[in-house]
Order: sequence, then C-alpha cells, then structure tokens
Amino acid sequence: MINIVLFGPPGSGKGTQAQNLIEKFNLKQISTGDLFRYNIKNETELGKLAKSYIDKGELVPDQVTTDMLTDEVKKPTDTNGFIFDGYPRTVNQTEALEEIVKKELNSEISVCLSLVVEDEILVNRLLKRGETSGRTDDSNEEIIRTRIQEYYSKTAEVAELYKKQNKYVEIKGVGEIDEISEMLYAEVEKIK
Repeated sequence: MINIVLFGPPGSGKGTQAQNLIEKFNLKQISTGDLFRYNIKNETELGKLAKSYIDKGELVPDQVTTDMLTDEVKKPTDTNGFIFDGYPRTVNQTEALEEIVKKELNSEISVCLSLVVEDEILVNRLLKRGETSGRTDDSNEEIIRTRIQEYYSKTAEVAELYKKQNKYVEIKGVGEIDEISEMLYAEVEKIK
C-alpha cells in the first residue's frame, strides 16, 4: 500500500500533481478541505460540529478533523493507497495520522513529497490564477503572501518529523508539468 503525504504551498501545483499521482498509481486523495465541505453540506454529525466552530470564527479542533479523516479512510476502496492533502499540519495531527493508517489500514505513511517553489513564483502564479478563477484569496498579493508564510510556519515541524524518519523528499515544483510528475513518480517507485 502506498500512503503519501503531499506538501506544497498555495500555487505550487499540488492539485495538478495529486491528480497525476492518483491516475498513475491508482490512489485515493483525501483532502481535509473536501472532507469539511462534504460533511458540512451533508449535515453529518461531524459536519455540524465543525460548522459550529467555523460559524464562531474558531479553528475546528484537531479531533474533529481526525475523526472525519478516520471515517473517510474506513470507507471501502479498490485503490492502492492514499494521498493525504492538507493533513497533517501539526505534530499532533502527524501522530494521529500515523495511528489511523496503522490501525485502519495496517500500513504506514510511505513518503512525504514536498513541492518546492520560490515565493515570487508562487505569488505570480496565484495572482494569475486569481484573474481567471474568481477566487478572492488569489487576487490580493498581501493575502497570498500571508497564506504562503502560514503554510511554511504550519508545516515546518511536520517536515522535520518526516525528515527524521527518512520519509521527506523535496521536489522542485518549477518546470514542465510532465517533468515534475516524472520526478514525483520516481520517488513513489522507490517505495513500491
């Protein structure tokens, strides 16, 4: 089983590369953003709980996010593993994810793939995306820079944990999409 934690700041091409990895290795992507939207829209118990925090402008506690993730991992799938996107973001979440994967899948995290792109390139990509996507958070340079810094501050500790386990790999996220994909594929092939 292949279980990938996929890192990359906003604008790094993570969404595109996740799709390519899914198709190449028959994986299922679990995105915490998608989980929140699904659970809130379908008014599940966890969705209602998450919404109660969001409506007050508070962060959803780790346990609620972890419970959503556990429910998703338990669903039957005919894939070869998972891509975890947006989770883990803290040391506690990292430990929780490792426990979930061990208990529910009888497996472990295979690798943490991190797309690395210089900040100025990220800002330019996001501003360009903002022109066509209609996303307001992609059209304000100050907000974009804050999001990028927030990403770095949140993921630094998690990256260190995976480095200690020799499971952290940085991939340059600049160049032709296919070339970047090939570098990611090569790393996954090493763990198959």
